Amino acid sequence: MRGEGYWVELYQARQRLGGGFLVTRRFILTALHCLRSLSTFDEELDIVLADGNQVQGQVCRRDKDADLALIEISAHYEVRQPVPAAGVARDGKRWRGPYRPAQNDVELSGLVNGGAVSYLCEGGASIEALQLTADQCLGDYSGYSGGPVETSAPDRQPVVVGILLEQVPDRADVGRNANVLFSATIKEAMQRFDHFDVLHLLDVLRPAPGKHLVPPPYEPGGDPPPRQQTDRVEIVLKTFQQLSDQGVMDPAHVAELRYLALKRVIEDDANGVNP
Repeated sequence: MRGEGYWVELYQARQRLGGGFLVTRRFILTALHCLRSLSTFDEELDIVLADGNQVQGQVCRRDKDADLALIEISAHYEVRQPVPAAGVARDGKRWRGPYRPAQNDVELSGLVNGGAVSYLCEGGASIEALQLTADQCLGDYSGYSGGPVETSAPDRQPVVVGILLEQVPDRADVGRNANVLFSATIKEAMQRFDHFDVLHLLDVLRPAPGKHLVPPPYEPGGDPPPRQQTDRVEIVLKTFQQLSDQGVMDPAHVAELRYLALKRVIEDDANGVNP
């Protein structure tokens, strides 16, 4: 697992716990059952990024019913890995799981069956989930839990649509699992964790550290270039509208987040925080 990807591996005292992935440059989403060996959830975790760098973090949110957990990376670490956009998977769409538990493990791929469905997960909650068929008949997919499920946008950029949680037992062989998996949708995760939404979108909109927004060139006789704050406001509003149109978030939720995101942009500019 080496490269510029957004997925991570989680360790505690050199023991591998499972996978996860960046939802901002500060927060990591994973399956809660990947952390079941922790004696307490305030223990520090070692997080190995896809480029091999290691940072530390701590579990900051748990949703036992939905089997989801959010891990916060310690503030003094600067993460430069990319943050993917969120999206919605459609019926018949191809998917892939870029996270692999080990270098000699295969990368999962397959088809989305039926789009988002209501699913009673092992944690006890009824969640919005994706039913996935895997091309690879492995029998045991447990090491892949907590990894991202992604599709590709028209420009071939990765779009995260879910997080792998469970596998379906093979009814013909109780000791084996079928090649059918379930993942919570990103929409479900966004609704489960209150600080996921605005921070995620602003991190996606902001350039990576070391890069800066460059305003369009000014042409004599034309309109003056818009202020950077105005540009950011327009980008935020457009992104929220796209997420609403795609069904990632409902309109009422979008209205609330639009207010919070714009408030955050204005506060950052007032405090002299660079975008």
